[in-house]
Amino acid sequence: MREHVIIGRFGPGDRVVIPTAIGEVATKLNLVASDRALGYGIGQALSDLRKLRLVPTEVALDLLVLAAHVHAADTRISRATESQDSWTREIRLVVPVNDPAKWVRAAPTLRRILDFLTGDRWTVDFRSRPPKFKQYIPQAPAELIPTVFDSVNLFSGGLDSLIGAIDTLEAGGHPLFASHAGEGAVSKPQENCFDVLQKHYAKLSPTRFRLWMNFPKQLVRNVGAEDSTRARSFLFFALGIFAGSGFGKPFALRVPENGLISLNVPLDTLRLGALSTRTTHQFYIARWNQLLSILGIPAVVDNLYWNKTKGEMVAECTNAKLLLNLIPSSMSCASPTKGRWKGLPAEHCGFCLPCLIRRAALVSSGDPTTYSVPNLAASPMDTRRAEGQQIRSFQYAIERLRARPQLAKMLIHKPGPLYDNPERLGDLAGVYQRGLEEVGVLLKSVKARPS
Repeated sequence: MREHVIIGRFGPGDRVVIPTAIGEVATKLNLVASDRALGYGIGQALSDLRKLRLVPTEVALDLLVLAAHVHAADTRISRATESQDSWTREIRLVVPVNDPAKWVRAAPTLRRILDFLTGDRWTVDFRSRPPKFKQYIPQAPAELIPTVFDSVNLFSGGLDSLIGAIDTLEAGGHPLFASHAGEGAVSKPQENCFDVLQKHYAKLSPTRFRLWMNFPKQLVRNVGAEDSTRARSFLFFALGIFAGSGFGKPFALRVPENGLISLNVPLDTLRLGALSTRTTHQFYIARWNQLLSILGIPAVVDNLYWNKTKGEMVAECTNAKLLLNLIPSSMSCASPTKGRWKGLPAEHCGFCLPCLIRRAALVSSGDPTTYSVPNLAASPMDTRRAEGQQIRSFQYAIERLRARPQLAKMLIHKPGPLYDNPERLGDLAGVYQRGLEEVGVLLKSVKARPS
């Protein structure tokens, strides 16, 4: 195992000496593309928001810059080679910010967020931006017309975010939609779905804001890239807060996700690390709200669907006809390009955890999605291969809960603490049980065993 430090720099003139520990591998992250223009999509994001008459705050810019450091470290430091247990990495970030004292106060909460989210050990240090960049964002001119936006809604192109968008627009809301544009397999569904939403709700003029952020494969020299990307939601949340800070008023960041996947209770005792994501867990969202309070950002992060299964979200969507038309364009698969080596297009595999939950949610309403494995019951699924592993894990969890339903109240605590909202515990146990039963209906006739 090697410890890594990512050191943010604001251009070649930023030569402040940053001490490193013995054995610590240092990587420079140059945040300036040219002159004073920020790179990695941040400068373009500022320009795009300016066209919407939105001027983010300096502290929100710091948050997005921090998220760039986190995303770079998470995607460019291999777990396989840089950790003792093939999972837990030790990562330190040195982030240039406008007001270091404010961020130092937030550092303990920030560390809890990152450690919980990715399973790594994070240390985040802060220093002042160079004088040339101290006040980076021009002061916003007084606007005679207040912004029309009343919230920020994350829009990933998945089925849950699509339902969240439809429900919000059907209610007459005016959210600013925010997306992170990465690989084409994800960006294309976002684009296709949103194009239809714009046409259907033309009177509301739905608006989407995107951030394009990628890092060179060899950003960290002689170290392979990492595919688990557990910190992606930190970037996603930071992007939404960055955009919403330009509203000039308190706002909500809406994160639409079904309750089963938000809890993400381990399906069996071996489901650790890469198999336990926490991107919208109750504890994670609560720590984000704590962080925003410390930073003085008047925003709240919320998931309105925390107590709904994915099937319930589908059934209760306020425009079922539009949803049905858009389902084939949405993308829920954890790895839609995994079939390329077989010559398959980017599509839903049909057997990963998100695909199984999606298929289960659409059993009763009809599923127009194309899957690489179209019929799970056609032949026994090999549990020694990826096609059968998730299915057997689900079957184990379903059988266990059917035999002992009272376990639900205990199992929901396994992914992380739930002390922030004790009044929700009964509903959380309920959504966990109902979510597994949905998948149980899908897998009723499916056989999974070693072949």
